[in-house]
Amino acid sequence: MAMRIDILCVGRLKEAYWRDASQEYLKRLSRYARVEVTEVNDHPAAERLSAAQARQVMDAEGERLLARLKPNVHAIALDGRGKVMDSVTFSTFLTNLELEGRDAAFIIGGSLGLSAQVLAACPDRLSLGAMTWPHQIARILLLEQIYRGYRIARNEPYHK
Repeated sequence: MAMRIDILCVGRLKEAYWRDASQEYLKRLSRYARVEVTEVNDHPAAERLSAAQARQVMDAEGERLLARLKPNVHAIALDGRGKVMDSVTFSTFLTNLELEGRDAAFIIGGSLGLSAQVLAACPDRLSLGAMTWPHQIARILLLEQIYRGYRIARNEPYHK
């Protein structure tokens, strides 16, 4: 049985080009795993927020994410303070989860990031590098790296 990978995201892909890219990678990934993207609504917020207001927004979004997190999955938070992996290491990480019979859930926060509750629910944190990425781009980068990871693990051409 193929590994199940859930990608839980705050916000929607509003532009058609992001939706097209997402659908393309989901189609490619269907050969390797059961990948499902779940979007939760972002919390309305002013442009400038106090620290307390920002926490409230992240907490509200976090509750929505955690409500969609399936039991017994290995949760991985996308977080700028997380572990940076090259593509080969990430491929090994996915392969090890699959060999252990684990399903995975990658969690992408909104523009303010992930709440402390979400981070606490995730045994692993993954960084997409030192730069800050909008959550739309982070989703596409993650899908691409999952696809690349499967190609690497199977010694199929793609990775250079």
